[in-house]
Amino acid sequence: MKTAIQEVFSDLEELYPELFNMHSIMGKEFINHFHKYLAMEKQQIFESYCQGCFDITQDEDIFPRETAEDYYNETFNPETNETL
Repeated sequence: MKTAIQEVFSDLEELYPELFNMHSIMGKEFINHFHKYLAMEKQQIFESYCQGCFDITQDEDIFPRETAEDYYNETFNPETNETL
């Protein structure tokens, strides 16, 4: 599964491959922005996961933050899935 940010950048790469040219200043800047937005989205997914678990259990210790990272990696991590 791709996150929204991964999906947008995948579409942009297909439509405008010159944006992803790492030999250009624009390409490097574009990729840097992608990684910044991806990190922000990952943080939002972590927070949502933790909040949802806490809302269900009212016990933060049952669902530690590491579980949120496991969830993210299993569901969205581009290194374990075929995404950007």
